[in-house]
Amino acid sequence: MLSRLIPYRTYSSTFAAVSQISHFSRLGQIRIARKIFDDLQDKTVTSWNAIMAGYFQNKRPREARKLFDKMPETNTISWNGLVSGYVQNGMISEARKVFDKMPERNVVSWTAMIRGYVQEGLIEEAELLFWRMPERNVVSWTVMLGGLIEDGRVDEARQLFDMMPVKDVVASTNMIDGLCSEGRLIEAREIFDEMPQRNVVAWTSMISGYAMNSKVDVARKLFEVMPDKNEVTWTAMLTGYTRSGRINEAAELFKEMPVKPVAACNEMIMGFGLDGEVGKARLVFDQMREKDDGTWSTMIKIYERKGFELEALALFSLMQREGVRPSFPSVISVLSVCGSLASLDHGRQVHSQLVRSQFDIDIYVSSVLITMYIKCGDLVTAKRVFDRFSSKDIVMWNSIIAGYAQHGFGEKALEVFHDMFSSSIAPDEITFIGVLSACSYTGKVKEGLEIFESMKSKYQVDPKTEHYACMVDLLGRAGKLNEAMNLIENMPVEADAIVWGALLGACRTHKNLDLAEIAAKKLLQLEPNNAGPYILLSNLYSSQSRWKDVVELRKTMRAKNLRKSPGCSWIEVDKKVHIFSGGGSTSHPEHEMILKKLGKLGALLREAGYCPDGSFVMHDVDEEEKVHSLRDHSEKLAVAYGLLKVPEGMPIRVMKNLRVCGDSHSTIKLIAQVTGREIILRDTNRFHHFKDGLCSCSD
Repeated sequence: MLSRLIPYRTYSSTFAAVSQISHFSRLGQIRIARKIFDDLQDKTVTSWNAIMAGYFQNKRPREARKLFDKMPETNTISWNGLVSGYVQNGMISEARKVFDKMPERNVVSWTAMIRGYVQEGLIEEAELLFWRMPERNVVSWTVMLGGLIEDGRVDEARQLFDMMPVKDVVASTNMIDGLCSEGRLIEAREIFDEMPQRNVVAWTSMISGYAMNSKVDVARKLFEVMPDKNEVTWTAMLTGYTRSGRINEAAELFKEMPVKPVAACNEMIMGFGLDGEVGKARLVFDQMREKDDGTWSTMIKIYERKGFELEALALFSLMQREGVRPSFPSVISVLSVCGSLASLDHGRQVHSQLVRSQFDIDIYVSSVLITMYIKCGDLVTAKRVFDRFSSKDIVMWNSIIAGYAQHGFGEKALEVFHDMFSSSIAPDEITFIGVLSACSYTGKVKEGLEIFESMKSKYQVDPKTEHYACMVDLLGRAGKLNEAMNLIENMPVEADAIVWGALLGACRTHKNLDLAEIAAKKLLQLEPNNAGPYILLSNLYSSQSRWKDVVELRKTMRAKNLRKSPGCSWIEVDKKVHIFSGGGSTSHPEHEMILKKLGKLGALLREAGYCPDGSFVMHDVDEEEKVHSLRDHSEKLAVAYGLLKVPEGMPIRVMKNLRVCGDSHSTIKLIAQVTGREIILRDTNRFHHFKDGLCSCSD
């Protein structure tokens, strides 16, 4: 191959040979460069320096050093090349050893060594060397200045800048950047105005400084008078608008841009997305000819943040089909989406990619994985990921404790809590929310009270409103409504909506109308635009056939334009999410088949003793209509579809956007019994594991 590229002859011109050596070295073809060098009859010190630099350039420092040691003669340029080569390869200790041995040093030698220390973040070592320099040029001053600015020592950088005998464009621009990063715009502008010559970088730095410090209009004035703008300048101005939330002006500027670089497009995607214009964000995405990792991850993140979970999964799949390697941010976003949708198949696929990319060894990623598996109802795998780490951080411990709590495994949650304490990890506020919730969900009143009392005395954690809410929930679920009310009245902080909501929910369960009305009144004062208290109170009235009160509440809701969030449930089958809404919706293509399945189940359930609980229907209608209304609850439709599509032996996993009603809970428990299937239902509050006619929440 070499013989075809390079005629086998001796180069007559050493200069031409050196030029060729440098050329092929830059292209990464070091073997060709070496062949040219070896063919030279008259090897000068310049040719030796060129081939040595080539090896350093191609990340082969050992071969470069061997060549240096073989050189028949060396000069200062040779020694400087050795120092710079080691610096270029991040071998700062070797560079310093060579520097100390140099028979003769010039300003280039000193500057190369200082630059190496700056690149490695060793600013103090760079400073010591800088002040020892026998002479300094503008480059050495600028390198030291840049090091101080990168180290956040802007005041010292300013002092050094003022000492500089000559201030070139690079030094002035660096100083402008440093001052702008601290919001010192007046000083930065003074330096900008005093510059005898300004290049496009200097202009862009000043414009960017204004834009990033909420002085977008000043930035625009400077932008308009700038003689020549490049892509970076346009993007800096655009970013100023998007980060200030001025998306309309950003869109106008984006249209005017002569060239739309990837960075600008990414900024517009994020700007549109955060402004809620998800469709416009996707339009920019689709019109891009070139996309980088940031483009894909930004669009996926927008979908995730704005509740477009299915679109996020579809885009992630498209990303993979186009051969784009998933980036860290996009994977984190998709894992979050998988957790929100309980899309276990997609989550497992992403986990496999993390293992292949070795991202799974990161503690943060593992915490996200644990959360994803917990939300998907797969506690076994969540615990397996948790157990892989010998040194776990507080986030991992909290995640697994909260997971066991949400799934109704209080004993397990308390067991992990004690293991955590034995591992010398101090629990924090989040830990106690998980532990107290576990006690609440499993009716462990005594244990919950003991842990609550020990928070301050044993663990030095002051109880917050969230912890009182857990205790109100704990006492309320256990039917100790008066004790819950006493706790609220004696709280050292004002009870918030979560606390009163916990009491109202307990009153609904135990049909205590007097306390329910007190709690609802407090809730309506705190959150007048929240339909939740009206719904709970209306359910309580309807359960006691107080239809006039129900009608009055509904009138009030209509007057305030308050609406109950429509209930919907979803299930993943073969990596596709199927969504069901209640109220007789027929949107699913297999609706008729689902209804037939529900009909067959109804016969089996009646044989098992099922009787529809009409108290969960708000309207004053006859019993037949109540039964029909209860049958059409979205979670029942999803479970029926799961029975049709999910293979025997595999759990049926259903998610609901609201809390599951009592009738659906009883129904699904019986379905699990008569079909012999395990059904896992996740509502907004917790998980319900139905198996053999029992539920993990103990009803």
